[in-house]
Amino acid sequence: MTAIKHALQRDIFTPNDERLLGIVNVCKAGKKKKNCFLCATVTTERPVQVKVVKVKKSDKGDFYKRQLTWELRDLTEVDAKDASKENPEFDLHFEKVYRWVASSTAEKNSFISCIWKLNQRYLRKKVEFVNVSSQLLEELPKAEESVPSGESQSVAGGDEDALDDYQELSTREEQDIEGMMEVCEYAISNAEAFAEQLSRELQVLDGANIQSIMASEKQVNILMQLLDEALGEVDTIEGKLSSYEEMLQSVKDQMDQISQSNRLIQISNTNNGKLLDEIQFLVHNMDLSRGHIRALQDGDLTSPKGIEACINAAEALLQCMNIALLPGHDKLMAVKQQQHLFTELRDTFARRLTNHLNNVFVYQGHDQSSTLSQHTVELTLPKHSPLHRDLLRYAKLMEWLKITHREKYEGLSRTYVDYMSRLYEREIKDFFEIAKIKMAGTSKEAKAKFGLHGSSGKLTGSTSSLNKLSVQGSNSRRSQSSSLLDMGNMSASDLDVADRTKFDKIFEQVLSELEPLCLAEQDFISKFFKLQQHLTVMPPLAQPEAEESDGSVPSRMPPQAEHRHSLSSDKDMVRLMMNKVFQSIETELNSLIALGDKIDSFHSLYMLVKMSHHVWTAENVDPASFLSTTLGNVLVTVKRNFDKCISGQIRQMEEVKISKKSKVGILPFVTGFEEFAELAETIFRNAERRGDLDKAYVKLIKAVFMNVEKVASESQKTPRDVVMMENFHHIFSTLSRLKISCLDAERREAKHKYTDHLQSYVINSLGQPLEKLNHFFEGVEARVAQGVREEEVSYQLAFNKQELRKVIKEYPGKEVKKGLDNLYKKVDKHLCEEESLLQVVWHSTQDEFIRQYKHFEGLIGRCYPGSGITMEFTIQDMLEYFSSIAQSH
Repeated sequence: MTAIKHALQRDIFTPNDERLLGIVNVCKAGKKKKNCFLCATVTTERPVQVKVVKVKKSDKGDFYKRQLTWELRDLTEVDAKDASKENPEFDLHFEKVYRWVASSTAEKNSFISCIWKLNQRYLRKKVEFVNVSSQLLEELPKAEESVPSGESQSVAGGDEDALDDYQELSTREEQDIEGMMEVCEYAISNAEAFAEQLSRELQVLDGANIQSIMASEKQVNILMQLLDEALGEVDTIEGKLSSYEEMLQSVKDQMDQISQSNRLIQISNTNNGKLLDEIQFLVHNMDLSRGHIRALQDGDLTSPKGIEACINAAEALLQCMNIALLPGHDKLMAVKQQQHLFTELRDTFARRLTNHLNNVFVYQGHDQSSTLSQHTVELTLPKHSPLHRDLLRYAKLMEWLKITHREKYEGLSRTYVDYMSRLYEREIKDFFEIAKIKMAGTSKEAKAKFGLHGSSGKLTGSTSSLNKLSVQGSNSRRSQSSSLLDMGNMSASDLDVADRTKFDKIFEQVLSELEPLCLAEQDFISKFFKLQQHLTVMPPLAQPEAEESDGSVPSRMPPQAEHRHSLSSDKDMVRLMMNKVFQSIETELNSLIALGDKIDSFHSLYMLVKMSHHVWTAENVDPASFLSTTLGNVLVTVKRNFDKCISGQIRQMEEVKISKKSKVGILPFVTGFEEFAELAETIFRNAERRGDLDKAYVKLIKAVFMNVEKVASESQKTPRDVVMMENFHHIFSTLSRLKISCLDAERREAKHKYTDHLQSYVINSLGQPLEKLNHFFEGVEARVAQGVREEEVSYQLAFNKQELRKVIKEYPGKEVKKGLDNLYKKVDKHLCEEESLLQVVWHSTQDEFIRQYKHFEGLIGRCYPGSGITMEFTIQDMLEYFSSIAQSH
């Protein structure tokens, strides 16, 4: 171990100016045994640094290298595992726990002892030694006795001091020792003789030194005498220095007094400057000019100049009241007086402003000059832009009032809403009265029918009378033009179109008048009462400081309270004020809609389109505005009326009854659907709510299909195929002409039904002119189907050649033409004139007749070959028959 220690000192620690004081051979606990050395070292330079170094033998050679280094000051705990038994294991707690197993317990104890002493000497750090015997830490000589002689060279006990005093030889000292040993060649072989020689030489040198000292005694005496003289001179100088020091001390005291006086003067100047700044701050920020005071007390609130002066004075007052005072300012009498003056001015001006605006609101609410008596010719609402323009001059003062006197501000808003709601209620009521009269017509009969009474002055009775309309359906104009059945039977459709166009214009005029009125009022309320509807970046207005009862100013409100009126609360207040101002709009609109629906249920189509467009426009401007919300609510009512209109048409289809004595023809609800579709396509062109109409189309067309089949099945005068053919042909023509995309499937279905029933009707009709011939060839086909060969059919008794000739002779050309003429008359009798399908049916009958003729000839050729039997007429004869019959009729 000693050799290893010397090698480590030489190779690793000496180049780094370190001394190796303790070493132990260890390996990691619980792992593959790989030996290494833990070394305790100190640096040779001050300040001393104590380290624990892990040294490992290199894998590529026989030299050692440093692997890890820890500062001893980072060590927190040493755990020896067992203080009573010999156990080579121990733990060192640095940034983490390192577990080691020493090669022997003695080495472990020696290393732990070295760590303890280095900590005590250099660090004085609280390192915990756990499971370590107290004897190992206190009785160092005993602990070292157990260490073998070769290993006791590590630091222990008093050797540490010796190691601290140890110094390496310098280069010159090494050279002198080597020269001395060269002179005495036996120095290495005979150390005792070498030591005796050195002792003798030392004695000779000591004797020479003593003789030299004795010889220089005279010089020493002279030197001592000079030293005594020098000491005397020093005493003289010290005396002078003492006198000088006393003189300088008095000067120092005087300079200290001057310095203290200068410092006090400087403090006084600083305080005077700060006091001047505070006075200037208070004077500059809390001084209100006489002009502002006069404006607040007696300013004119009617003229533009007076209002501008009041605005400037109010802003200056608010700025003075909101000044941020420093601690202690509020205790100054002048500040208290100014604050009291500001409070009185604020209250006085707030009272004057509130009274003035209250008078304006009350006068406007009672103003009768804007009633609709002058607006009876044109359906228009009075404009309030002059009032808004005049009141907006007070907007900044309202903002000031909102900040300084919240209660007065809210009282003014309530007064405005109260009186303006009365004004708008009168105007809107009169406006809707005129709109209802224009819708119902100007005749006395129309007014009486719908409960409308009016004169050039007052118009009354709209809402109460309209509530009675729900029980007067049988007496209203609805019985004239509100169903698909009636549309199919109307003779004055042009008049109804004109009435509906007039209604559409009136309804559009009503909405066009209401929309700018509501938008202008909402914009005015938001600007006048300073209720922000859109998010803007602006500095928050500080709340004024209110005075306590004793005149003192309380602490400033927190920022959360100053900004309690957020954007959402402003929007809510605007909406609430608008609801109160225009509380009658929704009721009057619903009343107007009910009247239009009673006059003609198809008015709901016009109202749905117009209302949807205005709702869409209002939502684009502001989705949360009063206008958007109100029109949206009314749109729900209009949509409900539209759905009721569609349901009513379907119910009337189901209740339709046909005459048993006359032919059916085109059903009324089929032509009614055509006119409804034409009207709806005209109304809903470029409309926003096309989806509602498409859904109504699907419901109506399904009802039309179902009820056409129902009527066809119940028809007694007209064949079912004719009813189905004519009506589905009409439906197909209508859908093809209007090109309604959502009904493409129904259009194809209508064509299919029309074609099928046309073919069915033609086939059923052709059985009459050649009835016996049809029966004969049906028997022939039956025999063939039973398995009889075609060429053997002629041998059947009932179907021989004589029977065939007999049947053919019964249908000569003249007889066939007569049968076809009778068939034409019957078809003409079945078909209606409106649809003009006679020629189509006659042409289809011709094709079917020719097909049967060719079929009969084919059967004759196959079943009666070589018989020479032919029909009494040819295909060319048939074509001439059909042509002549069609021309004759």
